[in-house]
Amino acid sequence: MSIEQLAETAQAMVAPGKGIIAIDESNATIKKRFDGVGIECTEENRRAYRELLLTTPRLGEHISGAILFDETLRQSTRDGVPFTKVMTDNGIIPGIKVDKGTHALAGFPGEVVTEGLDGLRARLEEYYKLGARFAKWRAVINIGETIPSGSCIDANAHALARYAALCQEQGLVPMVEPEVIMDGGHDIDECYQVTEVTLRSLFASLYEQNVMLEGTILKASMVLPGTTSGEKASVEEVAAATLQCLKSTVPATLPGIVFLSGGQSDQDATAHLDAMNRMGPNPWPLSFSYGRAMQSAALKLWSQDLVGNVGKAQETVFARARDNGLAALGQWKA
Repeated sequence: MSIEQLAETAQAMVAPGKGIIAIDESNATIKKRFDGVGIECTEENRRAYRELLLTTPRLGEHISGAILFDETLRQSTRDGVPFTKVMTDNGIIPGIKVDKGTHALAGFPGEVVTEGLDGLRARLEEYYKLGARFAKWRAVINIGETIPSGSCIDANAHALARYAALCQEQGLVPMVEPEVIMDGGHDIDECYQVTEVTLRSLFASLYEQNVMLEGTILKASMVLPGTTSGEKASVEEVAAATLQCLKSTVPATLPGIVFLSGGQSDQDATAHLDAMNRMGPNPWPLSFSYGRAMQSAALKLWSQDLVGNVGKAQETVFARARDNGLAALGQWKA
């Protein structure tokens, strides 16, 4: 695929007022979510839940793409329509999570590196044939007394860059996600410093691996105080710090940035995104790629009646998509 085609897909992913819904939980992760609301984690229940999300009426008005798990990319609706067809018929671009999760980084206690590069070329080729047009890889950066180390940051940045190059070779837009974890006692200034160093390392690695930024999307974490820091930053403080960090590290040639919610409340994730867009104009579109912040209310409703509450659950999915779509324009009202 040419860079023009990759760039076209990337631009569509961050179209005005639209964002990405992340429904790429592994079976182990979605089991935890299901356990929390008393749903048995069977293949059929997973399929039915993803169908509920993807068939939400008018979802394409505010959702440009969806990140799927391997199992979901291969599934169909109860009536036998492949999920990828449901998505493309509604203007939603299919995406796929391709990393194999985090593992301990040898020699660096408390730090992790994401694995999954082995055999990735063949998997990406198959995913493209199955209908995926973008992919996602998540790296995890923890903050502690003596971490993160430069070695951990660079190892994860290098893996993200190699993954991105392989994606573009196979015609998929890479979404690169270097998540600076919210857990910890760090203040907002330390989060800023770690995020800045992480992004500088990432874009240096992308350049070294000949990744075309015009066909790449950044999935970024916001600059926030740690959950156990006792510090509460205002919406404006978070928005300003995040924007300043991005402007100092992210090239303007990037088609767009989408944010992860990263453990924030639904309301906070939307408010922070809205504030950043109100502070614009910015060098790139700023949108969302939320998982729990898009789904949590729907999952609770659905768990109470797996058949009777589908419509009610879909109404909450659409409402969250609409609110975040407005926030991506700086037009959301609490």
